[in-house]
Amino acid sequence: MIRSPDHPSPDAPLAAEPGAVVLIVDDVPDNVAPLHDALDDAGYTVLVALDGEAAIRRARQALPDVVLLDAVMPGLDGFEVARCLKADPATAHIPILFMTGLTETEHLVAALEAGGVDYVTKPIKPREVMARMGVHLRQSRQSRQGALERSQARNALDAFGYATITVRARDGRLMWQTPLARDLLQRYFGTESPVTPAPVLEWLDRLLRLLPEFAAPPAPGQPLREPPRLTIDQGPRRLSFRLHQQIGDEDEAQGEPGDWLIVMQETSDAAVLEALAQAFGLTAREAEVLYWVVKGKINRDIGDILGSSPATAKKHLERIHAKLGVETRTAAAAMAINRVPLLQPRGG
Repeated sequence: MIRSPDHPSPDAPLAAEPGAVVLIVDDVPDNVAPLHDALDDAGYTVLVALDGEAAIRRARQALPDVVLLDAVMPGLDGFEVARCLKADPATAHIPILFMTGLTETEHLVAALEAGGVDYVTKPIKPREVMARMGVHLRQSRQSRQGALERSQARNALDAFGYATITVRARDGRLMWQTPLARDLLQRYFGTESPVTPAPVLEWLDRLLRLLPEFAAPPAPGQPLREPPRLTIDQGPRRLSFRLHQQIGDEDEAQGEPGDWLIVMQETSDAAVLEALAQAFGLTAREAEVLYWVVKGKINRDIGDILGSSPATAKKHLERIHAKLGVETRTAAAAMAINRVPLLQPRGG
């Protein structure tokens, strides 16, 4: 059998590793979505491949901590993908958990021989997947290759929109950054290595004080608690920071944690701006002005955000009123929210 000896019961606390990079491989998007959402909510960084060839490419680029691999796919099936990954020295160390509806002994033996360490049967239960992953992630990390390999993996995440930095907790020094992280820190804060932006340092200091309560395993039936993220807004774009993992040993002399790896990701409301422009026939700049009116900004603030004067913002707003057929900014904001669902407050 290739089941883990630490076979979890359905009600056991999750032995998960929040922040780990997980590659899900399945040719059916409807199968991927629930598992993707559950892992993302639990704090994992999730990558997806919908066929065998894409799975091999992404695994070689991002060097994930674990691969959840569908056994039966058109083209390269899961068994072939596993053999390819295990034959490549760069990916051979990555634990592979098969996801399969096949339960015959010969299929399970084939999964083992292809390099799988465990399997879960369909329909997939995200809680069971995370419990099993926790066991294999810990084992894998104990035998993980050196710092060079880890550095390559973090740099590869840039290709998927995830920038990473390493900050030394003792003095707040920025020790390492990916190219994307360097560009984002410069654009949002105007800082360069080895300086860590003050808001990031303050957030990290708060988190490290609270870390013991997040490190404790959750009570049975309770979801994992993820440390709060830091979010910095810049116009319709925002940059989020998530504590990923400790990568250095504790400083025994000082009694303080070592280096911490932080994952950054930039998101944008570009889709909202495009929807506003299309809904009301606005120019790109008028859509930006209306966006900030909805956010409650006055003309002076809008001018500062967009790099123009309050008078220019006022002129744009007058044209917006004319196109929407309203007379006040309150009415314009209400119409925008009603017409563009993306502007409606998000739950949670």
